[in-house]
Amino acid sequence: MKTMKGPAIFLAQFVGDEAPFDSFDAICGWAASLGYKGVQIAAWDGRLIDLKQAADSKAYCDDLAATADKHGVAITELATHLQGQLVAVNPAYDDAFDAFAAPEVRGDPAARQAWAVDQVTLAAQASRNLGLDAHVTFPGALAWPYLYPWPPRPAGMIKAAFEELARRWRPILDAHEEVGVDVCYELHPGEDLFDGTTFERFLDMVDGHARCCINYDPSHFRLQNLDYIGFIDVYHERIKAFHVKDAELRSTPKQGVYSGFAEWPDRAGRFRSLGDGDVDFRTIFSQLAVHGYDSWAVLEWECAIKHREDGAAEGAKFIADHIIRVSESTFDDFIDQGADTAAVNRALGLD
Repeated sequence: MKTMKGPAIFLAQFVGDEAPFDSFDAICGWAASLGYKGVQIAAWDGRLIDLKQAADSKAYCDDLAATADKHGVAITELATHLQGQLVAVNPAYDDAFDAFAAPEVRGDPAARQAWAVDQVTLAAQASRNLGLDAHVTFPGALAWPYLYPWPPRPAGMIKAAFEELARRWRPILDAHEEVGVDVCYELHPGEDLFDGTTFERFLDMVDGHARCCINYDPSHFRLQNLDYIGFIDVYHERIKAFHVKDAELRSTPKQGVYSGFAEWPDRAGRFRSLGDGDVDFRTIFSQLAVHGYDSWAVLEWECAIKHREDGAAEGAKFIADHIIRVSESTFDDFIDQGADTAAVNRALGLD
């Protein structure tokens, strides 16, 4: 067993144009004032990081880490969710996802995809320059519009989609292997990897690549009514990052998992601030400790109701209270019977 690190906070939902959210220096000070020990950087936001410079310059990364350190916080991971999403985009979503890309590649799916691959590849070297062993991302989606099997899908469609997804990601995974950084996919509806079955399908397609890992976020599993505790037991060897995000699923006579196209506050399934949903975090933290997870516990705030600053303030204490300092001994170590072969044989009737 191992003790995980934290609390930390994902900055994506907090960075903005007003102080203290408008620069990396200021937002680190804000996070530290709430009790956070780490920050996860949204690598698409220039107010936080220049990703290309981070990949090209160890000195730049040293300065970035020093900025965080002066506030008493560490950089936990880089996140490339928006860029990773664009590695694979079904044409149905071309217009919607264009906004995630650099202006010069919008309207050109091929150029956009090449830009995304470059961005996620840069994150490998940037992570290494920062001394990080993992980075979190989205895998993108080609098959997602065909999730529900009606009308019947053409034979071979899903296999072809996953083969193509794996073809696009294989060189990115290899680039991460070269610098010793794990790619932690957030399994998320809207992505082709959204549960254990889809992750295994992809993992098989990339031949069990050592760097193909998981950013564990139980909120997305709760909204699918998936056994998110059992998931840890099955996939713990691949869980290398952890988003602490709450959710609730309140089935009604009118709504279930799909939530009827309702707005977020009115959905049967909705994200909540930590402690306001129905995710069993005590068991989650216990099982992660049992399986030796020793990386960061990172708040991702996306509540449909509560103000983000209140959620952030409450989240630091919530995570700190749930992190388990694991025992270095067992409760009955005080009874030292020693090795006694004769006593063992007598107890078992083997004398």
